[in-house]
Amino acid sequence: MNDHEKKIHAALTGRRILILGGLGFIGSNLAGFCVAAEAKVLVFDNLDPHSGGNLFNIVPIRNDISLHFHDILDFDRLVHHITDQDIIINCAASTSHPYSMREPWIDLDVNSRGVVNILEAIRRFNGEARFIHLGTSTQLGKLVYQPADENHPEFPTDIYSANKSVSEKYVLIYAKAYKIRATVIRLANVYGPRATIRSPEFTFNNYLVGLALKTQSITAYGSGEQKRNTIYVEDAVRAIMAAAVAEETVGETLFAVGDEHHSVADIARATVEEIGAGRVAFVEWPTERKRIEIGDALISNGKIKRLLNWQPHVDLRTGLAMTGRYYQPCLHKYFE
Repeated sequence: MNDHEKKIHAALTGRRILILGGLGFIGSNLAGFCVAAEAKVLVFDNLDPHSGGNLFNIVPIRNDISLHFHDILDFDRLVHHITDQDIIINCAASTSHPYSMREPWIDLDVNSRGVVNILEAIRRFNGEARFIHLGTSTQLGKLVYQPADENHPEFPTDIYSANKSVSEKYVLIYAKAYKIRATVIRLANVYGPRATIRSPEFTFNNYLVGLALKTQSITAYGSGEQKRNTIYVEDAVRAIMAAAVAEETVGETLFAVGDEHHSVADIARATVEEIGAGRVAFVEWPTERKRIEIGDALISNGKIKRLLNWQPHVDLRTGLAMTGRYYQPCLHKYFE
């Protein structure tokens, strides 16, 4: 543990932390980090299959957390658990881009109305709480300049990204109008342990890991030359929690992304090589994916570095190797 991480841990010790969507990929990794910091962690999740929750994700910390199966659309339940928390982190979302296009009303409910529920519960019953809301780089749509920063205009190309854009605006409105101590952290292509790796509906690089682990072909659409940032989940978690304990990020939107830019083809090849299985195959674009593709998407992390002295530490190949080692003994738990 480096000095920066020690400072974050010290600031979290004894704090009451509510993680909404805490059984999912990001949420469960956050829960583990907070438990290690000796915080009092409450996980709130409804195990919606379109949100990626998995009970196996919290097996190592099950006895160290309080777990409640509820939905952020249930305002009364939300209020009951929000009232005495010091830090509230919203990882709860319906996270599939294709699913949002097939079921826009469901996506609207969870990713917009659900966020208003959270904000209203905080405003009415716990106005002193620190609130972290997770956004996504896909809110920007096709970029008009690169690397894009937090001031880039937003042109989302699918319903999920549109609702994440709208919900971020709700958070910033509440922060300004009602002095909610909120920060938005936008993520991009997070990968690592405890992700949903069995389906292309979720983050593409985690799906590539799943294909390789099952010794199947990794499909890269088109030429695979479109470039993306990636970030290992431990680096993302450190960024989120560094923001949660820093007052200078209140009211701000920050991109927490890796330094590295890779083509999708290079990510696929690195996945095969570091997992030690699978093969890369280039295929034509599926129609539902092609209509929401945005080309290169390079993002700047300059702002979060300046404000928080945060740095990503894990390079792509190291992260993929660690990811493979995590899944190999428990792969069946992610394909059930």
